[in-house]
Amino acid sequence: MGLGRGPGSRGWAKLQDMKLAMLLSALLLALDAGRVVAQEGLPDPRITPGAVNEAIDSDAFARLCTQKGWTRRYRPGTSFTNALKRQQLRAQGLGEADPADYEEDHLVPLCLAGAPEDPRNLWPQPRGGQWNARRKDRLEALLCRLVCEGSVGLQEAQREMAADWTAAFERHLHRRAPRGEPPDLQPTPASSPRDAR
Repeated sequence: MGLGRGPGSRGWAKLQDMKLAMLLSALLLALDAGRVVAQEGLPDPRITPGAVNEAIDSDAFARLCTQKGWTRRYRPGTSFTNALKRQQLRAQGLGEADPADYEEDHLVPLCLAGAPEDPRNLWPQPRGGQWNARRKDRLEALLCRLVCEGSVGLQEAQREMAADWTAAFERHLHRRAPRGEPPDLQPTPASSPRDAR
């Protein structure tokens, strides 16, 4: 029996199998359309592209960044961030998730003049997994220090964080790791990432 094109032929059966696979794929995509699906550790860029605090230009940043704890005056209250986190988890189809497993994080951190209350700059970042909140905090502390020292430009660091903080982590922290030692075993900068952000 050949690979004919009519019903009952092998060719027809393969074509029907391919159509079914395509239909199932389309259905899964449609079901997932309401969920925010992104690469591990990254928010969906359509929803959280990152945003900067327009009130802080490079000159203001240069004055502010040397002041310990300067971001506290911009940090939104926990009532705001907790409510936004619950809302975003529901929108992502994770309404049953434990909010404690996520940190409502600024994609462009406050210490890099990220927008404090703009939902385009806030997302529920997982505390678990390879690309977790703790790793991003380490990168934030390093980049904030490098920008304040003038080693990295403010807008460059903002773009890196908004585009793909995991790639920025690889670029800035992996190259600093001693041979054979994973970057996570390196000491973090002296200032607390929580104070810096």
